[in-house]
Amino acid sequence: MRIRFTKMQGAGNDFVVLDETRGRLGLSTAQYRWLADRHFGVGADQILTVRPAPTPDTDFEYVIHNADGAEVEQCGNGARCFARFVHDQGLTAKDRIRVQTLGGVIEPRLTPDGRVTVDMGAPIFELDRIPFDGSGLTPVITGAWQTWPVPAGGATVLVAVVSMGNPHAVQLVADVETAPVQVQGSLIEHHPRFPRRVNAGFLQVLDRKHVKLRVWERGAGETLACGTGACAAVVAGIRLGLLDARVDVQTRGGVLTIEWGGDTKPVFMTGPATTVFQGEIDLPELN
Repeated sequence: MRIRFTKMQGAGNDFVVLDETRGRLGLSTAQYRWLADRHFGVGADQILTVRPAPTPDTDFEYVIHNADGAEVEQCGNGARCFARFVHDQGLTAKDRIRVQTLGGVIEPRLTPDGRVTVDMGAPIFELDRIPFDGSGLTPVITGAWQTWPVPAGGATVLVAVVSMGNPHAVQLVADVETAPVQVQGSLIEHHPRFPRRVNAGFLQVLDRKHVKLRVWERGAGETLACGTGACAAVVAGIRLGLLDARVDVQTRGGVLTIEWGGDTKPVFMTGPATTVFQGEIDLPELN
């Protein structure tokens, strides 16, 4: 089967975007995994699919598959590319759209400077909704919040747990460049305290308005940027009393601006969304 695709990137987090507004392609988990493979397929951190609106109050459905082929709830950098794609492809004339994801409804908006701002919704802190199993653990109170001790690679790390439609575990580090991302990332991702696995964030606070961040993404490994990871890191930093309401997040792929007013207010993420190329590829039959 030959399919058309668009390759896009947002702050170095790269995607293959598929248009299913006219009909489902019916891809298998193995085919999503093949598309994401950088040696045999197109290569991407995630595969993003555009589908028709599932409800009258939304404009599109946004489906995300990680590089391992698993469907996931949310992808912030992908949301910006999604908005850019549907606008550039003439699928909508709106600058602001409402999009249904597995993790809830989000609202991306194209800005005059060419970037995209996404209303990512309010962060989730209830442990059973993240989900995180904190039974038998004693949290460490920090500021107006707490961190949780989680064993990883022979050490116990303190992580702030939060969901941005997908689960995140954020730890503070002195220097992101020397942080044990490759050692601890996978161990935290697969820790049994996180029944649906988790994205592991490594956050370095520079000052109250600037941070550096690396993220080991669930099902993808370390990526150049993670939009929901940036949102989760800033939310954690604010609740821990370390950051102001508007923060620039320096990732290895670029800068994302995150804003959060606290409590149940939504998190806003602003950053780039760029089309790299378009093409067609013959997709093998894989089960």
